[in-house]
Amino acid sequence: MTWEWLIIILYAISLLFIFFFSLGQLHLTYHYLKQKRSRKYKKSATPEMESEYPKVCVQLPIYNEKYVVSRLVDSVCQLDYPNDKLSIQILDDSTDETTSILMEKVQEWKAYGKNIELIRRPDRVDFKAGALQYGMQQTDADFIAIFDADFLPKPYFLKATIPHFQDEKIGVVQTRWGHVNKDYSILTRLQAFGLDAHFTIEQVGRNNAGSFINFNGTGGVWRKKTIEDAGGWSADTLTEDLDLSYRSQLKGWKFLYKEDVESPAELPIIMPAIKSQQFRWNKGGAETARKNIAKVFKSNLSISNKLHAFFHLFNSSIFIAILITAILSVPMLWIKSIHPELKILFQIGSVFLLGFFSIAIFYWVANKHLMKTKKHAAYFFKTFPLFITVSMGLSLHNALAVAEGLLGFKSAFIRTPKFNISDKNKSWKDNKYIKLQFSWLSVLEAFLAIYFAFAIYLGFNLKDYGLVIFHLMLMLGFLTVFYHSVRPQFK
Repeated sequence: MTWEWLIIILYAISLLFIFFFSLGQLHLTYHYLKQKRSRKYKKSATPEMESEYPKVCVQLPIYNEKYVVSRLVDSVCQLDYPNDKLSIQILDDSTDETTSILMEKVQEWKAYGKNIELIRRPDRVDFKAGALQYGMQQTDADFIAIFDADFLPKPYFLKATIPHFQDEKIGVVQTRWGHVNKDYSILTRLQAFGLDAHFTIEQVGRNNAGSFINFNGTGGVWRKKTIEDAGGWSADTLTEDLDLSYRSQLKGWKFLYKEDVESPAELPIIMPAIKSQQFRWNKGGAETARKNIAKVFKSNLSISNKLHAFFHLFNSSIFIAILITAILSVPMLWIKSIHPELKILFQIGSVFLLGFFSIAIFYWVANKHLMKTKKHAAYFFKTFPLFITVSMGLSLHNALAVAEGLLGFKSAFIRTPKFNISDKNKSWKDNKYIKLQFSWLSVLEAFLAIYFAFAIYLGFNLKDYGLVIFHLMLMLGFLTVFYHSVRPQFK
């Protein structure tokens, strides 16, 4: 096999994966729209409680979060729920002044009659998963709500979720994430744009199709029995939430997603923090896929649900496919110019580029249904191209994370720094949790920006303009990610 055919085959496989992934997203969009039109959806108001409210324990896993813990505790303590049925566990593994802040908060709210306690483990074993498991063993509550440090639950949260557990088959009720600092910068707007699609199309679509969905780590409620039945929290992946979600659903538990219940949270405001979060999500997703995919295929799920589960578990692998497709698209230009007899093959292959239109539809529908204003179209056309461009620019960083996960390379759970900053004029430089370091990965991102600038030149030189826009987006994407990665070090 010549090197040309090796490149063509790898390029085709990557393009095919992207194509089928995009078809999966289009199928979820269909189910989302179907759910929106159904009478069942229109009548899905929170049911009335047929008996008294059950005991609920709210768990707040904390590790060095001095900037946000006060507002978190205040929000949770204002939840509208019977006082004698609600307990709050602050699972604090902190090693700094966060603990003293929490001690004061606990005493403040105890004076108001709240059943709140600060729990510190002897050893910080298994990170967040270990903290949740440790706390679960110390409560007699039947239901456990979980909030990360950057969340601000609304007072009605528990009364909008707990009544759904009257259905004994439901093991989790997950709510939609909101964004308290969406308009802080272009980076926060792009993150919100991507997350909103997940919390509309993907979660609702999968739920309507009867496919597996996932607890998102926070902003949701578990039936304690479900966690125990699935084997408890495990720290052998970086996404303990996705892992437990699949183990639970493979046991037969049903998950309910409530798009109409919002749980506001903070988005990372600088690229290093975004990369930290993206690394954990993408590597953890790959680790979870490696751990659970065989169990999924051996289960009695339908073929359709197995396929959705496959693309759900391996959705982070899309970054590997994007990176390979992008890098190989440049030698493909050369191969196409020296082998005109392969022209028909390239014409057939261009059909798979239609997959990008499926992705556009996916984000269009999510944006339209969430904004619910006439301005959504202008916002979409302004945001979507930039979102795709920056996503391409993150493909190197995220592909390396996915590769580590698929290959079984282990790494520690790295928390995403929180800021509690909504004022654009307020500096984040004093945040003690930001550890800015030079990364060779940024050098590679700059190199790829130059590489795709050369690709644009090559396309014009060969008079082959089919990939010019693609290469322009890649160049701008890697340049943008490089710029925002190094800029914080010079502010």
